[in-house]
Parts: sequence; structure tokens; C-alpha cells
Amino acid sequence: MIREETVFGPIFSRRLGSSLGINLLPVNGKICTFDCIYCECGWNKDGRDDTRLPKAAEVRETLEAKLKQLVVDRIPVDSITFSGDGESTINPDFPQIIDDTLALRNQYYPKAKVSVLSNATQVHRPEIFKALRKVDNPIMKIDAPTNELVEKINHPASGYDVARVIEALKQFNGDFILQTMFLKSKDFDSSSPEVLNGWMDIVRLLKPREVMAYTIDRPTPEEGLQKFTVGEMRVFLKPLIEEGFNLQIKG
Repeated sequence: MIREETVFGPIFSRRLGSSLGINLLPVNGKICTFDCIYCECGWNKDGRDDTRLPKAAEVRETLEAKLKQLVVDRIPVDSITFSGDGESTINPDFPQIIDDTLALRNQYYPKAKVSVLSNATQVHRPEIFKALRKVDNPIMKIDAPTNELVEKINHPASGYDVARVIEALKQFNGDFILQTMFLKSKDFDSSSPEVLNGWMDIVRLLKPREVMAYTIDRPTPEEGLQKFTVGEMRVFLKPLIEEGFNLQIKG
């Protein structure tokens, strides 16, 4: 399982280039509103030893020190990316941390994008949506079109409702990136009609400016998961490609 410092990298991201990561969750633990079968951070139950969330002042200080050093070392940064060991938006200081990060980005790496990888479970909260609207790349996740199918792949916390997530994402008016994992397990297949057709209808409804379709790239907590090739995903997504959607497909 992967555990990240509060600020880590830059690492090369197949989606975002040279990406400096920010982890708003515990350094030695995992807290998330999902418990995905494919999560590189492992199962939630295995990350409970540390529950301390970094405060806004701490994140700002750590990030500024890192950015200063990167400038001195002339290391490029394409994206400052909120990812880490769980769901960033559940940190109570998330809105303030976004404001601080944007200010530091403007000071040290004005050409870099600020990106947030999120499972979209908190977008219905006004303060979270407002913060997400400020970043360059709000990257929101929907892996399956129904609550029953989300349960099989994401194991969400109680109260999750995909319909509520869709309504919340409508507020972006298409100005966001939709991210979806494609894989096959013993009881879930992203390419099956029940998953694929419903998911494509959600894409058509929300009209995101970009769709990131990707598959397994690292070890997963559930055994026996199968990845798809880029070619296979292009076949699955051919209707959306033909309809003019901007799809980024990564193996």
C-alpha cells in the first residue's frame, strides 16, 4: 500500500505530467468515503493507525518550503495535485488550503495547474463546491451508474447516492473533468452493458469538458482484478468519441 507525506513528489503522472502531490489525510493512515477494490492505498481498515489531519497553516508552510526548493533546483511542475491517502475534501480546512495553494502557485509556479482528484462525495456541500470551482482541474470520479454497482467497486460510506452526486456535478455546467476506472472483477465489469450504457448516459447528461478513462496500473487490495487495454477501452467508448466528447484514455 502507498502512504504519502503531506507534500510529495513531483512524480510523473500519466494524466497530469510532472505532478507535485498534496496529501490532506494522515501521513501514516488512510481516511476515505470510498473503499475501492482497486485503491493503491489499500483497504480503509488497514490505514487506521493514524487519524491526524494536517491543518491549513501546516500545509501552507510545508508546500511553500517545497516550492522554494523546486524553484532553486529548476524542477518543472505541471500540476499541484491534491490526491494522497484518501479523500482530500473531507479535511475540514480544505477550502482554506485551496486558497493558500492558489496563492503559492501564483507566486512560485504561475504556469502550473492546481488539480483535485476527488470521488465527488462532498461536492453537494456548498463550501466544497465553491473551493473546487476555484481550481484549474476539478477531477471528479464516477465509476458506475447505479448505487448497486457503486457498492461493488467503490464500497462507499453509508448515505452515498449516485443521483445526488450527479445533481451536484451539474453545478459545474460541464467545466470539470470526469474520471472513471475501467476494470473487471469477479462481480463487476466496466464493459458490461449495465455499467457502460448507464455511465455513458451520465457523461452525456453532465457534458464534462474532458473524460479521463483509465485502468489498473498498480497493485490492488482485491486480488484477481483484470485491466483493459487502451484499444479495448477505445472500442467501449467509441460512441462517446464519435459524439465529440474529449476523452483521455490511459492504460
